[in-house]
Amino acid sequence: MNIRIKFQKYGVMKFIGHLDMMRYFQKAIRRAGIDIAYSEGYSPHQIMSFAAPLGVGVTSDGEYFDIEVKSSKSSQDAIEALNQTMVEGIRVLEYKRLPDTAKTAMSLVSAASYLIYVKSGYEALAASIEGLQAKVEAFYQEQDEINIVKQTKKQEINMNLKPLIYEMKMVNLQEEYPNLKETPAGNHGIFLRVCTGSSDNIKPELVLEAFSRFCNQDYEPWDIQIHRLEVYAKSEEIPVKGEQERKLYEKYLKQLKQSWTEKKKTFPEFFALGELGEDIIYGNDIAGDQA
Repeated sequence: MNIRIKFQKYGVMKFIGHLDMMRYFQKAIRRAGIDIAYSEGYSPHQIMSFAAPLGVGVTSDGEYFDIEVKSSKSSQDAIEALNQTMVEGIRVLEYKRLPDTAKTAMSLVSAASYLIYVKSGYEALAASIEGLQAKVEAFYQEQDEINIVKQTKKQEINMNLKPLIYEMKMVNLQEEYPNLKETPAGNHGIFLRVCTGSSDNIKPELVLEAFSRFCNQDYEPWDIQIHRLEVYAKSEEIPVKGEQERKLYEKYLKQLKQSWTEKKKTFPEFFALGELGEDIIYGNDIAGDQA
């Protein structure tokens, strides 16, 4: 059985890197009594893969990883068991079953959304909400291209960020995000949705650097809190393997689009990774089911 787990990361845990987070969850899963499957061979390891590694210092409400289990508790019981083992700064939000032929979260990732704001005690992004909104509109909506030089390990690459930024807007933090774990300076911030994945992966820091230059301001990374809100797959992406399974999903997708049309709503370009699974209502024994 394939399981997709969603969790939050905040507080001092934002300074823990990706590899250490993997080791942490490997131990937490054992302590929580999750019947995780192991690989075969001379050095067995838990079958686990993370969707999109989070940068050090970035907080998040939308982190995902997939595991394979031999049997499972209900989603509610599994979440409770996992959270009993969590340290402050990590909290499990979802535990959902995936189809047996599901693609991994890592292979599906195509976008991520972020909330960007200045930390308490530092100078706000703009003197007023109206001022920030005008700057964001001039930077994102009024420019045909947003050209930058991206430094890689081997070379510098000239690239246009504009087609890789799916959405950028000013937000009122107090009204739209009243439950932030970190205290912001002022009531306004920036919502950003960017291309994320194996082919084109745009870090929000790149956009912030370009935005700061556009505003004739120095980019001060230590003043800024970047908070990941969600990770997405493209709604048109078929999230399962196998010819028969793909045909069934295409049929379901067609019906889903039709229902959105009937409600006179625009079909979304992206789905959150957690929407591709379903809650387990009752615990079950996979081996017993197969017998």
